[in-house]
Amino acid sequence: MQPLMIRDTTIFDGVIFKRLLRTLYAIWFRLAGWKTINVAPQSAGITIAAPHTSNWDIIYALGAALLSDVKIYFSIKESWCRAPIVGRMMLWLGAIPIDRSRPNGQVELIRLFIEKHKDKCVYFLFTPEGTRGKVDRWKTGFYHVAEATGLPIFLSEVDYLTKTAGVFHSFKLTGEKDADISAIQESYKSIRGRYPELQYPPYSGPLRQISQLELQAMKAIYALKGLRTLAEITARAKLNDITTETLGFLLSKGLIEREGTVESGFRYRLTLAGNGYLLHLTPTLG
Repeated sequence: MQPLMIRDTTIFDGVIFKRLLRTLYAIWFRLAGWKTINVAPQSAGITIAAPHTSNWDIIYALGAALLSDVKIYFSIKESWCRAPIVGRMMLWLGAIPIDRSRPNGQVELIRLFIEKHKDKCVYFLFTPEGTRGKVDRWKTGFYHVAEATGLPIFLSEVDYLTKTAGVFHSFKLTGEKDADISAIQESYKSIRGRYPELQYPPYSGPLRQISQLELQAMKAIYALKGLRTLAEITARAKLNDITTETLGFLLSKGLIEREGTVESGFRYRLTLAGNGYLLHLTPTLG
């Protein structure tokens, strides 16, 4: 039996139906107070859809994709896609037919599709929890697929507190899987799912408020890597306004940590929470 391929044209390619759906979603989002994040990368990427606690998540994600004019695909068992009527509908909606008996089958399907559509803006959705129910860990297949295909990981959200949906960061893999996943997970702690008691990692509340100066200091610390002095941070940020008081505020919020003494001098670095904070507030980090 020949394996099924990813369909080239889906619901996101039809002119009339797509325009109708976009109009309906625009009206619905406006009336319900929802908004999209206007930093959607115009390229292909492996996209995390989290936290996933309700079937409503995909409905809002679909709306964000249509309103941002990006195309999404999602994984589903191949058996569903072979059903006479349901299967055709699933493929038309953007299903990636997965045959569990074929090792790396998903990677090959995505790789072949990307080679065929090099300049397309396509998001391949993965729900790392793997279920709407409560879990205590993520499935990390999305990371393996990103490594194997060379695609970035797009971090997307459906936040029921702020009523925002869309991609907030394009993450470049560092090769250190555990550190990368920990930083990514940290960025999701401030996103409130429809049922926050079910989400993983646990919801910790909305983002802490910081000033633009403090954000610049954090970006400089991130770029420098490791422990750095105030002078090095100031030079990197090219801002003389960064002071020990600025760093002290970030320290009190748990976004950075320091080592050293008054006599020997302090050096600073981001905490895991600080890394996650930056991912959530910056479209990319170099």
